[in-house]
Amino acid sequence: MPIDFTTLQETPRLLIEADLQPLQGTRFQPTGFPNLGAATYKEPSGTEMLLVESAQSVANRLEAVCWDEVADDWVAPLRGLPMVKVLDSNNKPFTNSVLEAHRLNSIYIVKSDWFENSLKKEIGYDEKRPFNIRSQLFPTLLKYDPNSLIHGIFLEKIAGVIRSPRALSGFIEAQKVQVASSGGVKNDRVSAKGDTSKGHANVPFSRDEYTAQKIIAYFNLDLAQIRSFGLGEEVEHLLIALSLFKIRKFLATGLRLRTACDLSLNQITVTCPAQGFTLPELSELQKSLPDLIADVAKKNLFANPPTTKVVRK
Repeated sequence: MPIDFTTLQETPRLLIEADLQPLQGTRFQPTGFPNLGAATYKEPSGTEMLLVESAQSVANRLEAVCWDEVADDWVAPLRGLPMVKVLDSNNKPFTNSVLEAHRLNSIYIVKSDWFENSLKKEIGYDEKRPFNIRSQLFPTLLKYDPNSLIHGIFLEKIAGVIRSPRALSGFIEAQKVQVASSGGVKNDRVSAKGDTSKGHANVPFSRDEYTAQKIIAYFNLDLAQIRSFGLGEEVEHLLIALSLFKIRKFLATGLRLRTACDLSLNQITVTCPAQGFTLPELSELQKSLPDLIADVAKKNLFANPPTTKVVRK
């Protein structure tokens, strides 16, 4: 069954909720923040809540499931999409715009000759004129790194006005949580009372995990933003399908968030639109994406070749 895009034409947001649970047992370890630890809070009703995974982390994970580490390339259904690959001085792969947290604004890309001599010129920023984000930025992002259209970009190295927010965002929350405190000891088989500053001695430690009545992953695909790019129906369909692929692939293969946070999917629900749209299965998205990529490539909207190689300075 082909992907049904027609029911999304008048919908500003596609909202998805995924009900999760620990793969084994009942405890899980949330993300932690420096000087804060786990992000716990209360709903207005007093319900104890916990941020299991932040929007920034989920974005990174949605990008990671698109990459084949062995082939050093997109996963098979996505090959042909543009990206920028950074090489070292020995012409060996160093990093790329798919995996870099700031995409085209990665420090390793920004310091390349290509960024200075090609990307800047194509974007055409003029400090003496208003910046037209639709005609100057979006076609260039599509040409070199469509991921930046989905996950956002801030090219402050060129100018502070060159930015686009995330079209796809996600986070994971837990409801009605309780702390499950535990701990352990790092044992030194040679010197139980040695110098801990040098890595010796037995060292006890404490650890807080959590239990929850519910763990829910939320995803928000801003369809109005994708339409506002003004890049045409073929591009819109590609960006929507690519976003849904990321969500489906993450829920299928990416839920081992940490050693002590391995989750499984119970149920996935589209909450907006409330009816009329069926979320495609991962297999359907994998089947459809090569043709959607080819449709856009035929319009000469991608870089040729699609992989732009730059050398790290």
